[in-house]
Order: sequence, then structure tokens, then C-alpha cells
Amino acid sequence: MTEPTLVTRTGVSALLRAALPSVPVVGALPGIRKDRDATDGFAVTRPSATVEREQVERYAVLCGFPVKDTVPVTYPHMLAAPLHLAVLSDPRFPSAAMGMVHVENSISQHRPIAIGETLEVTTAVGAPLPHPVGTAWALTTTVSAAGETVWESVSTYLRRGRRNPDATWPDELVDVPPSGPVFALRSDLGRRYAAVSGDYNPIHLTTLSAKALGFPRHIAHGMWTKARCLAALENRLSDAVRIDVAFKKPVFLPSSVAFGSRPAQDGNGYDFSLHRRGSDTLHLLGRTRAL
Repeated sequence: MTEPTLVTRTGVSALLRAALPSVPVVGALPGIRKDRDATDGFAVTRPSATVEREQVERYAVLCGFPVKDTVPVTYPHMLAAPLHLAVLSDPRFPSAAMGMVHVENSISQHRPIAIGETLEVTTAVGAPLPHPVGTAWALTTTVSAAGETVWESVSTYLRRGRRNPDATWPDELVDVPPSGPVFALRSDLGRRYAAVSGDYNPIHLTTLSAKALGFPRHIAHGMWTKARCLAALENRLSDAVRIDVAFKKPVFLPSSVAFGSRPAQDGNGYDFSLHRRGSDTLHLLGRTRAL
């Protein structure tokens, strides 16, 4: 794998670059055209980022975390998200970014990250993985402070396509019936989360923009649903913890969702889930385990 590419493009310009490969004719131009035969991985990085209190507090309040001198366990994903978009929109990545689905996310926090720390963030992508309903790619992010790895994540993105009947995919997470709070999600949740995270994917913003991409209504960000579940468990999480989730059905906005959790059978952490209120519709499965 070559040295990581420095990423400076963010916001609307990054989204535009991600969309261009899907545009007829334009998608075939040099510098935009995808290398459909690419199988080697590559890495991208961003300029060093100092954790700012105001930004962290806006994120914490929106996701339901208490305001503290350390960041919520999911917060570093905000720093990694522009790198994910850069990977998916890079010509070296063989599939167009539009239409990719974030199906799984695993976070390993090795210690809490304090307000004011300066972080280095790198994301790498490996070879394509056969999935029963298409092809998947794992994006691995490493966050370090003064040379110490403090946080890592693996985000798995799926491109639906040719089915692979011989492919297997782990399905180890446990469905927990709703037993905790119900979260009422307003129609503007996607826009409010985008303002904090910088993720302005049109499927999250309005019904009109979501319909243009094939959704009946706009949907909540998957990483917001993960964060909101963990905020409900926050005072029971270890400082060093791994959290795995699988995103199932999208959460259409507005809606109400019901949270459920219970201690893991081995006594190490919790299993949790998110369902549509009053329905069997499953939105998210998850688990926490102390490291």
C-alpha cells in the first residue's frame, strides 16, 4: 500500500466529486472514471485536527450524550467521515460512491479522548469482499494522538449487485426486544446532524432529495442511530471498549424508535437493538464489549 493521500476537499465539493462517476458521459472522463478492475487497497489521511469543545458539545447534545471533558465514543467518526467519502469517490476505488450502503460499523476505543487533544486520522481500504447480495469493502480508520493509537473503526460498505450464493457473512449480533426509552425523531434530524457532522448526503435531508435517489422519504444517518443507542448506555461503557453494530432497515423521518438492551450472557458488556416503535421492524443490532 502506498503512502496515504492527504485529503483537503470536504463538504459540497466532496459530495459533487462522489456523484460525478454516476453521471453518464461525465463518469467516463479521466480523473473521474472508476478503475473497475482495482483490487489493491490504498489509504488517505487528513490534516491534524484539534478537538474543539464547541463542536463536541453540539454533537453530544444532538446525540444525547452528557457534556464532558472527553468526547463521546462515536465522535471520532466525525473526523473520519470526510476520509470515507474521499476513499469512495477516489478513481482508485472501483465502485461509484452513490448507491453504496453502510451496513456495519465497529469501533474500538482504547482510551477516552480529551477536549484539546490533537489527532492524526488515516483511513485505508482493502480488497473487495464477496457478500451474499453484492460486493463489500471495509474501510479501516486509525486515530492517534502523539503517536499513540487511541481509537479505531471498521466501516463496511455494500454495493448491491450480482448475488454470491457461496459467500457467507457473519451474523453474530443478538436481537433484543425493546425495553428502554422511545426516541421521537423529528423530520429535520438529518439536516441537524448534517450541520454537525458535515455529512450532507441528500438521502438524509428532505423527502424530495431522498426520492431523487430512490427512497420514499429521507432517512436518519446510521451513525446517529448508533450514537443515540450508545448515549443510552454511556454510563455503563468501559473506558476501553469495542462496539459493533449492523444497520438493518433504514429509519425514515419523522418516526419513533424503541431502544432495547440487556447484559451480555458472558457478563462482558451489553447487547442492544433499535426497532420501529410498535413494530417488528428492526433498524439496528449492536453489542458492547470491554477491551
